[in-house]
Formats: sequence, structure tokens, C-alpha cells
Amino acid sequence: MRGDGDRFPDDKRQRRSRSAWLTLPTLCIAVLVAQVDTSVVNLAVRPIGAYFHAEVGALQWVVDSYNLVYAVLLLTGGLLADILGRRRIFMAGAAVFTAASLLCAAAPSVPILIAGRTLAGLGAALLLPASLAIIRVAWPDAKERGRALGIWAGCNGLAFVIGPSLGGLLIDRFGWRSIFLVVVPLGVAALALAPPTIPESADPQDRSFDGLAQLLGALALGGLAVAAIEAHGAIMAAAVAVAVALAALVLFLKIEARRGARALVPLDMFRAGDFSGAIVATAGMTFGMYGVLFLLPLTWQSAGTLDPVGAGLALMPMALAFVIVSPLSGTLTQRLGGRVMTGGGVAVIGCGLLLIGATAFGHSLFAAEAGMVLAGLGMGLATGPLMGAAVGSMSAERSGTAAALINVARMAGATIGVAVLGTVYAMAQGGARGLCFSLLLGGLVQLAAAVVVWRATPAR
Repeated sequence: MRGDGDRFPDDKRQRRSRSAWLTLPTLCIAVLVAQVDTSVVNLAVRPIGAYFHAEVGALQWVVDSYNLVYAVLLLTGGLLADILGRRRIFMAGAAVFTAASLLCAAAPSVPILIAGRTLAGLGAALLLPASLAIIRVAWPDAKERGRALGIWAGCNGLAFVIGPSLGGLLIDRFGWRSIFLVVVPLGVAALALAPPTIPESADPQDRSFDGLAQLLGALALGGLAVAAIEAHGAIMAAAVAVAVALAALVLFLKIEARRGARALVPLDMFRAGDFSGAIVATAGMTFGMYGVLFLLPLTWQSAGTLDPVGAGLALMPMALAFVIVSPLSGTLTQRLGGRVMTGGGVAVIGCGLLLIGATAFGHSLFAAEAGMVLAGLGMGLATGPLMGAAVGSMSAERSGTAAALINVARMAGATIGVAVLGTVYAMAQGGARGLCFSLLLGGLVQLAAAVVVWRATPAR
């Protein structure tokens, strides 16, 4: 029989475990808030333009203002979570996002709508890194954290499943303003649930808000985002943005190297093979996936193969594969190891893109659907373990920064992927030929990223 000294520590661990699992629904609600909103706004661009009699340039900024501000402030959000408190920043992000959604729903003009989307980008930049950092702190055990991350990552896929269908229904029945109102109850729920379910944690140590590093980091990330936004319409503006981003990045790295452990982004973090491999693989994963999500519906609609509703439905098998597999990724990681899940998962995505590209000249959608299912399967296998590798390879004190950087990698890969693969598509004169060349390139990039993370991840 065990004595009290044996029993009470186990009881304490069990209570802590049960409490941590109450945290997960709150974090998942927050992910759904941000991702559902992102996935439905694209559907509303046309009715918004008709309502306000707005030109294409203004409508582009309804979408891109969110992406730009989110990209620029990610590092700031991660640092503030570590310094000021992860629950506090999580709640601030949820409050800002909810208020921004109300502003968008009530917007009397396009400039006010763009301002609301900008505010939503700020909310997301605070909310998502804090959410991922909380998982690192609330689940210190790697096995349990893997399960939590699989469910958390699966909410991204769930948003892609319900977002387009829900958004289309809301716009058709209630008008475009309803897509912004639908996330408000979720935001309020996240705010109400956070105090009783999320323990506060902060690790300021010797770190502080470095204004110059923040500015240079924002210029680097913002320049990259602007370059992608302008790549298809204003090549010179995109080139200038890239030059500004590169110059800012060089100066940023010099400053961070001098500040050492007190830096906004301590560069010694990249000496960890798990972390660096996860960063590269995540960027490679979104490079291909966001490229295919941009180009495949465009090709279908341009060729008259599918209308917008049909194209959205044709993407559903990929999202469903992601949702079904992702919650299992934690258990599979324990059985197969992180190397197999991250490297293998990204490789499966690459094979899916290669299949779509290689069969682009065919008239049947079967091969494209098979490729999309492979891509969704690979995303479900790899996304949670990649997030886990990034935050798990760092101490809890740096969890906010690690969470911000893995999101920076995700954003950078998506931004560059849409720009580069879109350019290849255009240079190949679009259609099946453009889809073939662009997705073959995307698939090869995925396979290269899979090799990198395989070599960087220890076998275990």
C-alpha cells in the first residue's frame, strides 16, 4: 500500500491535468474566432464592393490590412505574452478581436471597415501566440502536450470546413455584415472562460520592450507582406518592399546578436535543431498549401470547370482529412516519433501537390481531389507536431517568443508561396500549364523542407 507521501503528489498531478484540459476548449474557441473570420471574409468581398460601390484596390485592403498588421505585430505579441502574462495578453487579443468584429459589422464606409480589419489583425497578433504559449506552459508533459496540440491544430482545419459553408449561408440569408457578427459570441465566450480556466503565467526575467528591434522586425515582416500583396499588380512597389525587408532584417539580426538573451528574438534559440527544423518545415508547408489554395480554385473557375460554390465544396475533402487526422497526431507522435510525423507529414503534402501538378492537364477532378486529400492528411499529421517541436524545444520562459516565431514562419511561407507560385502560374500563362509548373515547384519545396526537418529532428 502506498503512503500519503506517494498518494498526494499523484493526486496533485491528476488535479493539474484535469484543470489543464479545461483550458483547451477556451484556447480552441479562440483559434476558431480568428480562423473562421479569416476564411469567410474572402467570400464577402464582392457583396461588400457592391454595397459600398468600392473599387478593387479598396476591397483588396479589406483582406490585406488584417494580414499586414498580423504579420507586423506577431513578434510583439509573443514578447508581451512572456513579459506581461500569457492569459492577460490572450484576453486582450480576444477583446480587441471582438471589438474589431463589431466595428466591421457596423462600418458605414470602406475606410472604417478597413480600420476594423486592421484592429482585428492586432487582436490576432496578440491572441494566437499567447494561445500556443499557454499550451506549452499548461502541459509540461510532452505526451499530453502533443495530444492538446493535435486538437488545437485541428481547429484550424475545422475553421476551413465550417467557414466557407457558414459564411456563404450567412451572406445569402443575412448579408455581409453577419459574417463579422457571428464570431462575436465566440470572442465573448473566450473572454468569459479565460479567468477560471487559464492559469496566469509570465517570465519577464531580464527581457524588455526594445523599440528599435520592434521597429526593424515590423519593417522586415511588413515589407515581406507588402511585397506579396503587390507582387501581381505593382512589381516595382514589391521590389522596393523586398529591399526594405532585407535591409531591416540585416539590421535586426545585428541588434539581436548584441543583446543576446535579452533580445526580442534571442538568436541562440535557432541552435536547437528541433526548433530550426520546425521553423523551416512550417514555412515550407504553408508555402505549398497556401499556393494551392490560391491557384486551384482560380484554375477551376477560370476554365469554367466549377463555379465559386463548387470550388469551395471541392476543397472540403482536404479540410476534412485535416480535421479527422489532426487530433490523432499526438498519439501517433508517441508511437512513431517526431521525425516521422513532421518530416513524413510534410512529405505527404508534397506528394499531394506533385500529384495535382502532374495531372493538371487531365479533364477529371479525381486526381486533384486525391492530391488534396493527401495534402490534408499531411497537414493533419505534421501541423500539431511541428508546433509542439517549436514550443517544446524551448523553455517555458520563451514559449511566447517561440509561439510567435512559428507563426511568423507560417505567415512567411504562406506569403512567399502565394507570391512565388502565383508568379510562376502567370509566367506559364495560367490554366493547366500554369497549375502544372507552379504545383510541381510547390511539391518540390515541400519535399526539400521535409528533408530539412528529418535531418534536424533527433530520432526517438
